[in-house]
Amino acid sequence: MELLHFNGPVWRPPFEATSQLLQVTAGCSHHRCKFCSLYGTQKFRMSPMEEIEEDLKVIQVYQPRAHRVFLTGANPMVLTFNRLADIALLIRKYLRDGQPTIGCFARITDISRKTEEELRNLRQLGFDYISIGTESGDDDVLVRMNKGYLSADIVEQCHRLDDAGIHYNLTYLTGLAGQGLGNRNAIRTAHVFSQIHPASVNFVSLTLFQDSILYDEVKRGEYTPATEHERIDELVTLIQNLNCKTQLIGNTVSNPVTFTGGLPADRDLLIHDLQAAKAALSEDNLEQYRMNIKSL
Repeated sequence: MELLHFNGPVWRPPFEATSQLLQVTAGCSHHRCKFCSLYGTQKFRMSPMEEIEEDLKVIQVYQPRAHRVFLTGANPMVLTFNRLADIALLIRKYLRDGQPTIGCFARITDISRKTEEELRNLRQLGFDYISIGTESGDDDVLVRMNKGYLSADIVEQCHRLDDAGIHYNLTYLTGLAGQGLGNRNAIRTAHVFSQIHPASVNFVSLTLFQDSILYDEVKRGEYTPATEHERIDELVTLIQNLNCKTQLIGNTVSNPVTFTGGLPADRDLLIHDLQAAKAALSEDNLEQYRMNIKSL
């Protein structure tokens, strides 16, 4: 069996579990977020088009009717429109039986570099339901964590995706604001997310590893992580204040309390279940769970 080209860690959202993976980049073009250790010392790399085509020839043999392709790498949307278009055309050439849609991770700054026409054309080429690592809508948190954009940029660029017909999934990182600041982060983020139209909001809970800048700040006493019970309160606050029709998904290994539901229909049930979990689970048990996480 021929092997596909994969360099370094490969990540995909849980809801892309049935998607065919195709490497088009490796590493992250930004690589400055303080909390992130996913890509270590790996430098950003664009896959040569020859490699991409070779992989598609293999995929054509084993998954000729793939209905969805997920482009791997931290943010493939950083690639130029022309390169993304060429990749989409190759996917159509080799997987035409499945007529797959195309997903990928994206940064807000990647979207801002595309014109309205380019975004519309990407939608026509199959790009849809992309995943954006927003993490927060609180400007203080975004600046503190070196995200490279502000909440107003999130609103502006997501509106541009709306106009282009590209659906998007957002990520929210509970605990990121630090101890005592979770509810403020949740309220500010809910205000931002309520102005846009995410297909889903996906919840991850801050889990620090030694390769991250934030881990070192904790060791130096410059940052105090939120407690586990605080994080549950933060979730409840965000759900209480989020006013948009969307799916809420918290099912990664970083979530000791998993949940899924839709807004607005499941708001009360989600809040009830989270509050019940907080009452049933001790802080010590939740902390031990997080300490046992070896990888995301």
